[in-house]
Amino acid sequence: MKGLTRSKASDAFQISHIRIIRLHSSYYGSIAIGTPPVSYYVTLDTGSSDLWLASSLCGSDCIDTNGGIIPTFNPSNSSSFKNVSMPFSIEYGQGMASGSVGQDTVQMAGFQVVNQTFGVVDSQQQLLSAPISGLMGLAWEALANTQSTPFWQTLASSGAWSDPVMTFQLTRQVTSCFVLQELEPGGQFTMGFINQSLYSGEIDYQDIRTNPAPQHWTLSISNFTVQGKSITLGFQEQAAAIDTGTTGIAGPADAVAEIYASIPGSAPAATGQFGDGHYTYPCSTMVEITLSFGGPSWAISPVDFQEDVVSGQCLGALFVTPSKLGSATPAWIIGDTFLKNVYSVFRYSPPSVGFATLSPLALGMNGVDGPPPSPTVGSAASAVTATTIPSGLPYSNGSRKRLGSGMLIHTALIWVVVALLG
Repeated sequence: MKGLTRSKASDAFQISHIRIIRLHSSYYGSIAIGTPPVSYYVTLDTGSSDLWLASSLCGSDCIDTNGGIIPTFNPSNSSSFKNVSMPFSIEYGQGMASGSVGQDTVQMAGFQVVNQTFGVVDSQQQLLSAPISGLMGLAWEALANTQSTPFWQTLASSGAWSDPVMTFQLTRQVTSCFVLQELEPGGQFTMGFINQSLYSGEIDYQDIRTNPAPQHWTLSISNFTVQGKSITLGFQEQAAAIDTGTTGIAGPADAVAEIYASIPGSAPAATGQFGDGHYTYPCSTMVEITLSFGGPSWAISPVDFQEDVVSGQCLGALFVTPSKLGSATPAWIIGDTFLKNVYSVFRYSPPSVGFATLSPLALGMNGVDGPPPSPTVGSAASAVTATTIPSGLPYSNGSRKRLGSGMLIHTALIWVVVALLG
């Protein structure tokens, strides 16, 4: 399939990619912004709520460590851009971005939002690598630093979607550790549609924590087992944010230590290359982990638990939640290590997350090779106007840390770029 957008028809397709750099993966899709619209790749992150793009003023911050030039957004080239005259700053578990706040027309997968608020970034650290130009947060409005409604939530609340959901089906990359960079298919992302061919059985939905308004896609872990043994979790240690922007799984230090204590030969990894809170274990050990969120138990493949090989030992995908995220962050961050093993559904109403067993078709997508598609800009099948920021509204300058029409089918095929440490 080429990278075309088919709008005002039976299907509307939009291409997305996955890029993995130094063990950190970010799933990225093509959006179009401005008048005339220009395409950019942005990370798709269910662990944060702000949309932002690197601006033409980004300078040296927009040259990645491999010398790649990051495509940037030039507000002066868009006749529909509005300068909101507010500062923008956001910090993640790894990296930060800052600049100013603007509004413009944003398109993705056949949908369009007019006056979408986003960050125009002129400085960033450790977040971008060519060809990615920014990030689209897919969590809830209450988490947004810009205090604006996220792109997806505007569409869902306006009734633009036939089904108020987003879904992810992520494939497992099979690139050799000795390959510097290689494209591989990464799965599928949809908005307003559940692809029944990608899962088997029923979708198990669990309500997310609201407290009082939803922020993260937070579930409660009801059971966590390793090598057949259940791990004891207190009430505060049960909260788990489902986050496509995190490669592995992060958890409380005591729980992580207890889990690795059940894996013979495991030990804390040397600090430096991977930072504190990581562990290694014998590569000959098949680590068997299951998670339950009040329904079925979902198993994590031992293949997905292995992040890398370090001095003959395997680096585990489970690590300690960074302290810089603060006490307001859910105790657990459940990332791609888990999500590659399920079909996941993020539902607007009622606010919930659903998981289902991957179908044979979905499992058959693992390791299938092919060229990356080219993004194109199409007319929008459904267009809505975003709620503007009230004049004089106080701005929250990054005080909360972020983790990363009918029967239209809005689908994004995800591809993967794998870049490994040299």
